Amino acid sequence: MIVNRRAFLQQAGLGALQLGLVGYLAQSSWAEPLKAGQLPRSLPEAQGVSSHGILDFVNAIEASKLNLHSLMVLRHGQVLAEGWWAPYAPHLKHTLYSLSKSFTSTAIGLAVDEGRLSIEDKVLSFFPKDTPATISGNLEKMRVKDLLTMSTGHAKDSTPSLREAGDSNWVRSFLALPVEHEPGTFFVYNSGATYMLSAIIQKITGMTLLEYLSPRLFKPLGIEGADWEVDPNGIHTGGWGLRVKTEDIARFGQMYLQKGMWKGKRILSEKWVIDATSKQVNSKGGSARADDNDWQQGYGYQFWRCRHDAVRGDGAYGQYCIIMPKQNMVIAITSETGNMGAVLDEVWKHLLPAVKSEQLSADRSAQNELKQRLSKLALPLAAGKAVSEKLAGVNGKRFSIAENALHVSQVSLSFQPDSCIFSITDDKGQHQVESGIGSWKEGYTDLSTLPLKLVLTPVPGEKRTKLAASGGWINDSTFEMTWRFIETAHYETVTCRFEGEGITVAFRRSLAILGNTKDARPILKGKLI
Repeated sequence: MIVNRRAFLQQAGLGALQLGLVGYLAQSSWAEPLKAGQLPRSLPEAQGVSSHGILDFVNAIEASKLNLHSLMVLRHGQVLAEGWWAPYAPHLKHTLYSLSKSFTSTAIGLAVDEGRLSIEDKVLSFFPKDTPATISGNLEKMRVKDLLTMSTGHAKDSTPSLREAGDSNWVRSFLALPVEHEPGTFFVYNSGATYMLSAIIQKITGMTLLEYLSPRLFKPLGIEGADWEVDPNGIHTGGWGLRVKTEDIARFGQMYLQKGMWKGKRILSEKWVIDATSKQVNSKGGSARADDNDWQQGYGYQFWRCRHDAVRGDGAYGQYCIIMPKQNMVIAITSETGNMGAVLDEVWKHLLPAVKSEQLSADRSAQNELKQRLSKLALPLAAGKAVSEKLAGVNGKRFSIAENALHVSQVSLSFQPDSCIFSITDDKGQHQVESGIGSWKEGYTDLSTLPLKLVLTPVPGEKRTKLAASGGWINDSTFEMTWRFIETAHYETVTCRFEGEGITVAFRRSLAILGNTKDARPILKGKLI
């Protein structure tokens, strides 16, 4: 039996490092039963990674206030460390922003593998009814490969033009844009190019991007519940808008690390994986050999090259799938950070040196410290006290709101010892958000569909958005709430100030806080009814 197991592992390509795992894990307090479909778990040292290094990374991230939401570290296909900053949690999806691009690229790879298209195909050939009256030479030359490598020839990102053109046909709007440079010669980050890849998939298959990927990628990898934003005509946005769980990001990265294989089955051709993750073009910003910049190492097919011969898909505000072939590692991260480069710097500073070529001796103290640290990760609750001198005078009272652009007519706050229900009435009806006091209170809100626009890009068709809220009295006249939209990267700060018989309600997006800018929405002003 042992001989057969060893032979099986060796046949699967696993070396001596993994062969000693059985006895090691039997002594591990982390060796808890896996849930159905979960990736296998291991202690860091069993896979040649120092627990101290992972702990140093987490501590550095928090000391720098980089606002991570989740972290998962894999080596040799085993999860060594995982953590979610409450109220984020393992079962929740998370907006990927441009990390979505790597999934869209994969759909093109699958279609190429199936013989449905070639990357040398001209973009115009897919959309004969949407071509402009006058076709420039550069537009005529544009290939699928140029979409993949962000070298379409456009001088700037086409996405704003698609969204603001006033034409619901984004394909037509894209093809109508001037192409200032010869395709294949000029790199510019261009989410509209990725949208066109999604449109091509829908054109040649008759399926949306999500429908096409589901049986070919998501189901084999065990990714469930994914959703994706769409354009006005039901074409998935491609370059942004996918939501999956952190472990799903890790699965995706592990499949690429395994050169397209998953549980012994071929998902994606090895050639596509190699081409997609290799440098196809120089990325904008200078020499591809800039040693201190992970955005100047070159670009593949919707993947960035990194320092240390790594590769990544990434998205705005710090969504990462980092693939490290030399170390046989994958790192999945979600966040809302204003400094994406700093997160990668901490990976190279702490996680990379923690990786050794051989299995390490068990370090029970460090392992326990890491386990405790990861189990207690949390984003800050709303600051403030549970009570105020104003509480009795405003509790449950209604305030009439002066005319405003948000069409809000009335608000009220109803307090319990451990929570507050904020009610707001507008031309669509009444809406409520319940905030915990000294804790997070999870629930749903439909405010994202109203003029408040709390969630910048809600998934079309969703009438409610998940959130976790907390609140506190930051002084005797001001109750402030934090509303975290826990399947996005973002949150709102809602500040209610009471003075005499009046109230003001101010909303501020986390993006405004990150950018130190003013929120464009008006401050609501009201009087006690």
